[in-house]
Amino acid sequence: MSSSRHAPNEPADAPRFRRALIVANPIAGRGQGRKAAHELERGLRERGISAELYFTEKAGDAFSHLRSLDQGVELVVSVGGDGTLREVLDGLVDPTTPVGVLPFGTANVLSKELGLPRDVHHCIEILARGRVVPVDVANVNGRLSLLMTGVGIDAMVVREVERRRKGPITKWSYVTGALHALSRYAAPTLRVTLDGEALKKPAGFVLISNTINYGGVLSLAPDARMNDRQFEVYLFPTGSLPELAVAFARGALRNLPGGRVELRRAREIRVESETPVPFQVDGDLGGETPVDVRLAPNQYHLVVPRR
Repeated sequence: MSSSRHAPNEPADAPRFRRALIVANPIAGRGQGRKAAHELERGLRERGISAELYFTEKAGDAFSHLRSLDQGVELVVSVGGDGTLREVLDGLVDPTTPVGVLPFGTANVLSKELGLPRDVHHCIEILARGRVVPVDVANVNGRLSLLMTGVGIDAMVVREVERRRKGPITKWSYVTGALHALSRYAAPTLRVTLDGEALKKPAGFVLISNTINYGGVLSLAPDARMNDRQFEVYLFPTGSLPELAVAFARGALRNLPGGRVELRRAREIRVESETPVPFQVDGDLGGETPVDVRLAPNQYHLVVPRR
């Protein structure tokens, strides 16, 4: 997806970086992350940008490394999936530090959203000649979220994926996870509060999004923006399987909302339930209800292609 559809207007002058830190997940992209990071390091140095390379070994490494730096860098580049990028953003001491992205994950929702290529050489060109744009992030029960939070069926699928995970997650992992989740699915009853207003009607599935792509498969509201200081909240009245199937087909062929799915916008969202219901944050299992999603006070800054 082209960045011109989603990213805000920014000055055309390309940023001038002299020092960069590359934070890479070496097993991303079925083990291609390490090779890509080395190529990126060489390419940046050829462009006159001093580059330091850091490989993560486990969850939390990117966050810890960035927080431990004695002095800041002018540019941080995330090599990996959306989870690696989220850790990088969360680890920044200064949220205004520009962040570049070389997507090597399974879904790479952000790369589709902003037109970020997986190719190393194109990524170098963007880092050298692109533009910096601000993006909103959410605080989800104390955890940073860049893309979306789902409460209900999609989190149930993620839970099944993580239960059965053996090695890297693939798209097939989500297919098998979905089959297991659907085989025992019962739609929950969710109580939703938007900006302090408790909605009278419950929901069976709630999707809180900062993007117009869902999992790289469905299209959401085409007028959504990643820096408009609010989130799109999609309310599924019952969360029944027929309702979900119709919504999935609509999102795959056209876009949501539509049909029985309602769209609201808010800066603060709370979802509660009588019995615990799982929620996912940017494709990772986040926990169980209640869940609070709040617009973070600071925007972060990403390097994206020129228009």
